[in-house]
Amino acid sequence: MSQNPLNLGLRFALELAALAAMGVWGWRAAQGWPRFLLAVGIPLLAAALWGIFRVPNDPGSAPVAVPGLLRLALELAYFGFAVWALYNASLPALAWSLAAALIVHYALSYDRVLWMLAQRG
Repeated sequence: MSQNPLNLGLRFALELAALAAMGVWGWRAAQGWPRFLLAVGIPLLAAALWGIFRVPNDPGSAPVAVPGLLRLALELAYFGFAVWALYNASLPALAWSLAAALIVHYALSYDRVLWMLAQRG
């Protein structure tokens, strides 16, 4: 089910929503020039980590191959920070909506989660 085009579209939308949430939090967390640094820098750092540390063949090559459990932990941190960021930015309804969509996505992607847990990097 994880390779279903609708689920892949949902995953992509969740990844973009998480980056936007991090940017919103960065913007609201500071004043003056640091807000620009946080609003742009945090999402860029998160996107770089997301793309660099991967399980081989998930899909494609991995610039830095990591075990599946580590990748799942990275995803949990990525999405968990995004949910927290929305909540901390006084957007609790969006935080809960993102959390619910993530639960649905990972429930639909149980086969990918099991495959990743079997990967040793």
